[in-house]
This record gives sequence, C-alpha cells and structure tokens, in this order.
Amino acid sequence: MLNTYYASMLSEKDIIFEIFQSSREKAKIVGEENVYDFSLGNPSVPAPASVNASIIDNVQMLEPLSLHGYSPGMGIPEARAAVAESLNQRYGCHYKPEHIFMTIGAAGALAHAFRAVTNPGDEIITFAPCFSEYKPYTVGASLRLSIVPADTDTFQINFDVFEKMLGPAVTAVLINSPNNPSGIVYSTAAIRRLSDILTEKSQQFGHPIYLISDEPYRDIIFDGVDSPYIAHYYKNTITCYSFSKSLSLPGERIGYLAVHPECAQARDIINLCPQISRTIGHNGPASLMQRILIDVCSDTADLAVYEQNKRILYDALVSYGYQCVEPGGTFYMFPKAPEPDAYAFCKKAADKNLMLVPGDIFGCPGHFRIAYCVPTERVMKALPIFKALLEEYDQYDPIVN
Repeated sequence: MLNTYYASMLSEKDIIFEIFQSSREKAKIVGEENVYDFSLGNPSVPAPASVNASIIDNVQMLEPLSLHGYSPGMGIPEARAAVAESLNQRYGCHYKPEHIFMTIGAAGALAHAFRAVTNPGDEIITFAPCFSEYKPYTVGASLRLSIVPADTDTFQINFDVFEKMLGPAVTAVLINSPNNPSGIVYSTAAIRRLSDILTEKSQQFGHPIYLISDEPYRDIIFDGVDSPYIAHYYKNTITCYSFSKSLSLPGERIGYLAVHPECAQARDIINLCPQISRTIGHNGPASLMQRILIDVCSDTADLAVYEQNKRILYDALVSYGYQCVEPGGTFYMFPKAPEPDAYAFCKKAADKNLMLVPGDIFGCPGHFRIAYCVPTERVMKALPIFKALLEEYDQYDPIVN
C-alpha cells in the first residue's frame, strides 16, 4: 500500500516547479526567446572561475579515495575548518570546526536543525511571507508550523502578533533574511528586538527558544542596506547556509549548519547531526564539493547583476502603478497583484508568456513573486508585458510606495 501522507501531497505539488515546467512546455511551442520565466530562483550568473579551477586541481591532484570516497559523518575536517575561518574573518565570529556540520544545501541544514532542538509535536514559528517548502519540511519532522501574518507595508517582522503567538510549546523560531520571496532584509533594530523577546521568553518558559536562521541569500545584499549577521545578536542561533546562490551552484547542493559557539548545548547539537542523518538519509554532501569549499568558501560569483536587475524592474513597475516594497537583497520582488486573486493574475500573465508565482504559497495572498535572476536583457524585454498586463485592470487604483 502506498504511503497515504505522501500520496496526499500529490494534490499539493511544488507550484514553483510546476510553473517552471509549464514555461519549458510553452518554450517548445512559441520559442524560448518568447517566454519570460520569472518563476524559479535559479542563478543566471556563472560560478566564479575559482570553482572550476579548484575542481580541476582536486581531480588532477587527489587520489580517488579522497576525491570520491565517503566523507566523515560531520563532513571533511578541512572543509569545516575553512567554513569556520571564513565566518570568523567576514563577521568577526569565534566559530571552530566543531561548530560546523556540512550539509546537502540549506534544506539539509534545516532538516538537521529542526530535529536537533525539537521533539515531535513541538511548535516552530516563522514569519510571512516565507518559503513555501517550510511547511513540508516541518511536517516531515513531526512539528507544528505557525506562521505570523505579514506586515505588508514593510515585510519586516510583525512583532505585535508574534508576541501573542509565542507560547511555551514553541521551541524554535525560523527566520529567513534576506527573505524569499520579498527580498526584504530584517534590520538590526528588528533582530535586536527579536533577540530580546526570545531571551525573555526563554527565561519565562524555562527552556531555550532556538533561532534557526535560514540564510542562503546572505551574500546578495544591495548597496546601503542594513544587513546584520543574525547570530551576533542571539547566542542560541543555528545558522543554515547554502552556496547555491553565492557561488551559483544550486545543482551541487552544498551547504552547512553552524551553531553559535555560545549556544546552549552547542557541542551536543552538532553531535546529534550525524545521528539525525541516519534517520533521514541526508548522509553528507559530495566529497568533491566539500573539497572545493576549502579553496573557495569565501568567494562569490559576480552578484552585481541582481542589484542592476532590481533597480530596472522596481523603478519600471512602480512607474506603471504596481505597489511594491523595494527589496534590499536576494533576486526576488514581491509586488501586490492588481486583483485580490493572485492565482488569477498569474494565469493572465502566463497567457502572455510571463511566468510569475502567486503569493498565496508564501503565506501572503494578493501578492506575486518575481525571480529576476535572469539576464538583464530578459528583464528589459519583459517590461512592456508587465505594463500591458496592468493596463487591463481599469478599476485598479494604485498607491505608489
């Protein structure tokens, strides 16, 4: 008999990949150049030359067992040391290799973090808009996910509602900054306030409330934006990172989990991770990918194109009459749809071969996500479609931010 839980998920497929697949089918009919696909956060810029150089060097210099053999349960020691040193140099931290656990991307890091500091039935709180896959991630860990409604004026943390929702059953708070889908970066003031609340409530409830910080977009920050390193402000922080965006390596699925050195039971959390791997099948990322990080974990791809695309797209959309909070990072934008039904709006866009994602799946109905990690030329060519689409809504009365 089929597993009934996973069978039920067939009616709730990953909408983003469904839209992406639809765009591929459209391209076969009308030509790829006539489809404007802003659905999937797939980096458009190439990986830095240092990545390929490191791959070549490792392939040529290492013996096969080191190159392709199993890595230790925690990850290759030199890779863990390189990650710790990179964090220390870039953010003034005090990580040691024993605070780092190598993972299969940020999703693998989250999978371990959720299970390390919770028990089945515990509650995790996160903030809308939030990544659509958080729900299956937490359900798969037998946890309850509560989502704080969005402050759609700023997409900063809605603290008034958050404090009302924060009860003794909450063992972790999940944060994502820079944020997918809004592109908003939580300010230093917001993170300080969050830290103060979690510290107070941890004391009141008699147990630590861990902050799980999902940070795959940490290196895509726009000029002049206040972007705190979150673990600096709350010692019970577990940082989950992926090199998919910073190094343009999404298909390689390489990342890490970093436990703040002063986190409650920091060593125990890391020691639990290989045991968690045994139960969920995340048994370490590829050895080759870990070895290249020894050389390149502080490098990034040329990420400047994302800020250029943001400026072109944001300025144009606002001038047309779309309502949108300006992103401070990532390669996402989250405008308000010109009708309450974002699915209907995205369907009208798809009819014009413009592929967008409805905001409902991010816990924020009435908005839509644009993934502008595409060549700038594609952004420019799509602008007339965005304009024509809005002009069809005669009754729309925009409020320009």
